[in-house]
Amino acid sequence: MRRYETIVIVRPGAGETEFSSVSDKVTGTIEGFGGLIVRIDRWGLKKLAYPIKKEAQGDFLYVEYAGLPDGVKEMERLIRIDDRVLKYMTVKTQEVFTPDAPKAEELAEPETSPAAAEEAEEASE
Repeated sequence: MRRYETIVIVRPGAGETEFSSVSDKVTGTIEGFGGLIVRIDRWGLKKLAYPIKKEAQGDFLYVEYAGLPDGVKEMERLIRIDDRVLKYMTVKTQEVFTPDAPKAEELAEPETSPAAAEEAEEASE
């Protein structure tokens, strides 16, 4: 499995039910191909830097997930043919992702045993 981030911009006039439908389509496709949703976040209505399909604003959806390339390809295909979606972008953030692996924050914690603290004090003197 690989780790990905996808941002989808939905038409602002689509409404809450349409936005939920797009969100469910994205998450359903990822999970249907054996993926794992790490985080899903609605960023809300934002002004676009330039008009996209004659729209000046867009409703943003951010999804962070782990999955196989086939699932990502199918999700992008479904998004591409959906008229409610203005634009999307998927970025691969990690080549190999294992759900049981320790997080980077856990690995970065320094050892705080008393012996290590004494060695650090002696080294600084």
